[in-house]
Amino acid sequence: MTRITADSDVLTLINLFRVDPANQKRLLELLTRATEDSVRYAPGFISASLHRSIDGTKVTMYAQWRSIAHYEAMRLDPAPLPYLQEALTIAQFEPGMYEVVKTFAPSEA
Repeated sequence: MTRITADSDVLTLINLFRVDPANQKRLLELLTRATEDSVRYAPGFISASLHRSIDGTKVTMYAQWRSIAHYEAMRLDPAPLPYLQEALTIAQFEPGMYEVVKTFAPSEA
C-alpha cells in the first residue's frame, strides 16, 4: 500500500491529466481499468492512488514503483495500451517522476 517516506528508495510518479469536465468520469474509468486489469500485476508495482479535481478539469495518478526499470518494463506491456490510448484522446498528459524529500506530521504538542 502507499507509504510516503523520505528514507524510501521507491520511484514516485505523479501524473497529471488535464481534461474537459464532461470527460473526467470516462478518464477515471479508463485509468481504473488499466490499473485494475493490468498495471497492478506488473513486477515492481507498489501502489497507485487516483484523484479527481473538484472542478472536473484534472485527474491525478499517484503511483509508486520499486524502480524506474520496473516502471519502464510495464510501459512495454501491450495490455493497458487500449485504455491509455483512449485516455490520451480526451486528456492532456503531464507525467512526472519524483523522489520524496520530506514528510510532515501533526505536532504531538
